[in-house]
Formats: sequence, structure tokens, C-alpha cells
Amino acid sequence: MAYKIIVCAKQVPDTNVIRINPETGTLIRDGVPSILNPDDANALEMALEIKDKYDDVTVTVVSMGPPQAKDLLREAIAMGADRGILLSDRAVGGSDTWATSNAVAAAIKYAGDFDVLIGGRQAIDGDTAQVGPQIAEKLGIPQVTYVQEYELSEDRKTFTVQRQLEDGYEVVEVHTPCMLTCIKELNTPRYMSIGGIFADPDSKIEVVNADDVQVDKTTVGLKASPTNVFRSFTPKPKGKGVTVEGDTEKEMADNLLIGLKYKQVI
Repeated sequence: MAYKIIVCAKQVPDTNVIRINPETGTLIRDGVPSILNPDDANALEMALEIKDKYDDVTVTVVSMGPPQAKDLLREAIAMGADRGILLSDRAVGGSDTWATSNAVAAAIKYAGDFDVLIGGRQAIDGDTAQVGPQIAEKLGIPQVTYVQEYELSEDRKTFTVQRQLEDGYEVVEVHTPCMLTCIKELNTPRYMSIGGIFADPDSKIEVVNADDVQVDKTTVGLKASPTNVFRSFTPKPKGKGVTVEGDTEKEMADNLLIGLKYKQVI
């Protein structure tokens, strides 16, 4: 029997080039490239590492977004995934994390049974780290977040993972089926293969709507979302710093005191 892995992935705007309209407070998406969310790339790499080790592993990538999010699935298949499912429907547009997890959980059920569900810690366009845990709760499976290292038992029914903490890590053992969310320290995602790029990824991608996955439409979309973004803004740049000069530490300290007294700070 095949060992089935489902990876949750999201297409996000590249935040390195993102801008905000100062008048409306909304994101300027024109000309901003979309990319595979970095933490989700680590999740996909983890799934592909397991697939590399065992011949009977299948990897399905599930995503939610507009039609152009198929590019994400094409990339995932070129990296080595076997199948892609995109939930694309106006009914799920504008979903916050709660509504998104309802929709994605339904898409995962549509995808079929799985042994392990893997996702990124968080998406760079929201940075909430909420969707993965919410999906696990709605599917009724155990979860471990912030995975920075893992081991899979010989019978492939137990993961022993290092879960990153602010001041170290904790070791957690979890039985499958389970949800794991990954961080960048876990691995280095691979590149797409040449063969994968020139293959026919679209034949392995299925685009579905809310009716297909049988999600309750009263639990998805903007109207069903209990959280709304009031305003987005770019913080004002801080003033230019001052370099304290001096040939010795004592001279620099003296010059610092002189500067602080001059500005009447002390």
C-alpha cells in the first residue's frame, strides 16, 4: 500500500518587492511576482526527501488561490511531486485564516487519505502561522509545529521531531496520521529538474471549486471571516543614525557624552 503525503502550499507575492499604496493602504500587486511560499518549499522538500527514500511514496500538493496559482503546482511537480490540486473559486476569496482552513481542510479530504500532512510554518504575506494548526484541528489529527529536524520510524508510523523554541528546542514523538509544519532550518529546497520542467505537469493538476470539495459555503470567503484587515501601511523610516568616532574606547565614550549633553539628553 502506498505511503501518501499531502503538502499544503500557497502562492504568495514576493515581499522583497512589495509596495503599499499610501492613500488606500492596500497592497500594490501590479508588477509584483508571485512565488512559492518559502516555508512551504521546505515542507515540500521534506516530503520529497521521504519519497526519495521509499519507492511507494506519493506526494500530492494542495493549494488554494486564483487560477494563476497553477504555476505553483507546476513548480512543485517539476521538483518531484506526483499530483497537484488547486481549489480556485470566488466563493473562497477573501478568506481569513479561519475560513481558509475550512476550505483547505475540505480540499484535503477531497484529495483522499494520507499518512502525513506537511505544511510551512506560515506564509510571508500574512505571517500568522495559524492555518496549519487550524487544519489539523478540523481534521482531528495531532500536530507538531516549527519542525526543524525529524526522523521517521522504520514502520513509518511515528515521527520524532525537534520543535524549535525561542531558547532551544523540544523533542516530540507523534504518530501518523498527523500534521507537521516546517521552518527554513529544516532543509534546503531543491531546484526543479530539467525533465520535470519539460514534462506535462498540467496533466497532473486538477482545478476544483467549492462544490467539488463539498465545503460549506457559509464557512468560507470574506463574509464568513471573523477577522478583517483594517489597514496596511509601511512604517516610516527611522532617522539616520550617528557614528561615534574616536581612536580609543575612552575617546569614543567621551564623544558620546558630549553629543548627548549637546542634545540635552543628559
